[in-house]
Amino acid sequence: MMSLLTTVALAQTPFAEQIAKHRETYKKDLLTTAGGPLKPDDLAFVQFYAPDSTYRVTATVERITKAEPFDMPTYSGKTKEHVAYARLSFVLHGKPHQMTLYRSLNLMRVPEYRDYLFLPFKDATSGKETYGGGRYMDLRTGDIKDGKLTLDFNKAYNPYCAFQDGYSCPIPPKENELTVPIEAGEKAYGKEH
Repeated sequence: MMSLLTTVALAQTPFAEQIAKHRETYKKDLLTTAGGPLKPDDLAFVQFYAPDSTYRVTATVERITKAEPFDMPTYSGKTKEHVAYARLSFVLHGKPHQMTLYRSLNLMRVPEYRDYLFLPFKDATSGKETYGGGRYMDLRTGDIKDGKLTLDFNKAYNPYCAFQDGYSCPIPPKENELTVPIEAGEKAYGKEH
């Protein structure tokens, strides 16, 4: 009987623990990814808001058909080819919002990233408590179920440009600039570069 209870308890891992595990994996990836921006001593300056389940919302997904590829500008002046994938509609703290979800044409050519989706955004914390260039969320086509997608802003992360110069980080398009503060996910990097 005890092992059944233990199994049930593990299956119901509290939200904060799930986010903590996600963040540990994220920080490990910052160090181990080839060409990554950080060294082990830099991790102390990677900061997050406390996990908050009210920033986990369900969005309605409206696929954008026949979208034309376009060059998404980056902060380095280069461009990265993307295509609008879907319009997301969701309610956050009682207010309706819309954003566009994108797909990278370069990543679509790489088998292990073929199903990746990209959600760049800015909000009222950008340039204050969070990186001024905006934050990103990565999703996959398989995350969309019955026209719905869970957006967990606790998983919003900084682009490499937030840590170090020399990267080509996409600039969030105007339609993804929220006027409300998203006090979830990664905060501004705590070390000057």
